[in-house]
Amino acid sequence: MIRIQAEPIETQALMEAAGDENAGAVVLFLGTTRRMTDGKETLSLEYDCYEPMAKAELESLRENALSRWPLKFCGIVHRVGVVGNGQASVAIAVSSPHRAESFEACQWIMDTLKKSVPIWKKERWADGSTDWVHPETDD
Repeated sequence: MIRIQAEPIETQALMEAAGDENAGAVVLFLGTTRRMTDGKETLSLEYDCYEPMAKAELESLRENALSRWPLKFCGIVHRVGVVGNGQASVAIAVSSPHRAESFEACQWIMDTLKKSVPIWKKERWADGSTDWVHPETDD
């Protein structure tokens, strides 16, 4: 399951999709908008992408994860548009027979996504300024 969407992420539906009776672990990661970054107040984040390429890269990431770990499920959902404080901008759900594989796969997917998928993030600050965030410097 790969999705790029403007709507809020339905985490319960993602968790249900990840469920498998042969999985001993389901890991859900949510990347959320935080209010403070390096002492500056964030109003929101705004995401944009070249959707055909972003979807292809996300699918490649998913397929790579499925071949590297014994996953039963791998789903990635990323928001575009404005994402307010406390809201999720990205969700990754994986399931596997054991927790170690799920944790490793989930972290690898998120780390790789930030470096390789053409989704761009603009931070909107409380002082009215904005900054495009470079993926190498963002956590």
